[in-house]
Amino acid sequence: MSDTVVKIENLGKKYILAHKRPHYMMLRDSMTARAWQLYDKLLHPFGKKETPIPAKEDFWALKDVSFDVRQGERIGLIGRNGAGKSTLLKILSRITEPTAGRVAMKGRVASLLEAGTGFHGELTGRENVFLSGAILGMNKAEIKKNFDAIVDFAGVEQFLDTPVKRYSSGMTVRLAFAVSAHLDTEILLVDEVLAVGDIEFQKKCMGKMDEVSHKEGRTIFFVSHNMGAIRQLCGRVVCLNKGMILTDSEDVSGGIKNYLNETIENQGAEWTNPGNFFQNPWFQPLRFGLYNKHGGVISGPADRRDEVWLEIEGVIEKTNPSLGVGYLLLTEETPVCSSYHSDLTNTGTDLGILEGRVCLRTKIPIDLLNNGMYSFELAGRLHNQEWITQPLVDAPQIHMNLEGAFSPSPFWLEKRAGVLAPLLPWELKPAYNGTHIK
Repeated sequence: MSDTVVKIENLGKKYILAHKRPHYMMLRDSMTARAWQLYDKLLHPFGKKETPIPAKEDFWALKDVSFDVRQGERIGLIGRNGAGKSTLLKILSRITEPTAGRVAMKGRVASLLEAGTGFHGELTGRENVFLSGAILGMNKAEIKKNFDAIVDFAGVEQFLDTPVKRYSSGMTVRLAFAVSAHLDTEILLVDEVLAVGDIEFQKKCMGKMDEVSHKEGRTIFFVSHNMGAIRQLCGRVVCLNKGMILTDSEDVSGGIKNYLNETIENQGAEWTNPGNFFQNPWFQPLRFGLYNKHGGVISGPADRRDEVWLEIEGVIEKTNPSLGVGYLLLTEETPVCSSYHSDLTNTGTDLGILEGRVCLRTKIPIDLLNNGMYSFELAGRLHNQEWITQPLVDAPQIHMNLEGAFSPSPFWLEKRAGVLAPLLPWELKPAYNGTHIK
């Protein structure tokens, strides 16, 4: 088609994973490994047959991906962490070369894949605007024409002549997005980086992307775990799973539902740390899950009459009074419906300063929720300092499908309107008879 601006054919990207012991080991690691060897020898005095671990292994981050994109389309790329979304954008940005297949693109490409993409830390904000524009193929006159709009949108005028290395991550993202959105490129690639900015700036970015797509006909690839943002901005959704296309549909809501169904089926209601993820001294999560009143993992849909408990287990090596551990509640329609942390003490329960190996437990008020699919995202942070698990970026998620009748009426078969659906009591009062009832 003549209006096709991106053509992706049988695209594949392979990485080589090495399984080698590190050159250097700490004394503690060596002693632990030796102890396990002696223990294993006591259990198996005559030895045991072990499957040899290959020194190298092929890993396909993308495999046989094919689709076309027309001018002005807004593509939402969704999928679990490791599905291949960022790899695809890096190939489209020409940061990395594909192993197989080909990509044909028509027009200049601006990409925002991480905070400060294309920025030089030693240069000032002003200098980086001109540097980024030059990298994107703009001449000085084109950059000057948009310079004031870029600075105004980013809100960094006061720090324009300060080296970017002294910017906060939020300031860097604001300036980087402003450059990408205002310079005259035909294709805009945006990764999850917008989650770093504050809520008001995220709304501003969504409005700008919608504007440049509709008014200027620019093509947008948008990667996000925020399903509300995908639904708001995108007119087509491509879901990746293990490097392959699971769904490619212009029915955005249907594509999101397929993704969430697949996620619930494969990821379920419990997450356990597969290794040394989220290493830090303040709180290293070990387990995060939804359980019934008997302690079993929720399997299948939860009924409105059931009890659902959420548990978070982890290790705290270094105490910090600003530590808060909890969850964010997400729905298909609302990116963050609710949040709850352990350091909120208005319930009358003061946990004190947490230390050592702990397991936190709280009851989920499902009697307040509507039927449908819910995601719970592990939230750990030092209040107003830093995130331990970054919301909507790398935080572990668990999932639950809530079902159950709201009424004994056989004609009430659908869910109620809205996110909340509390069952509040009604009472009968004497009818109004022309005078106020006291």
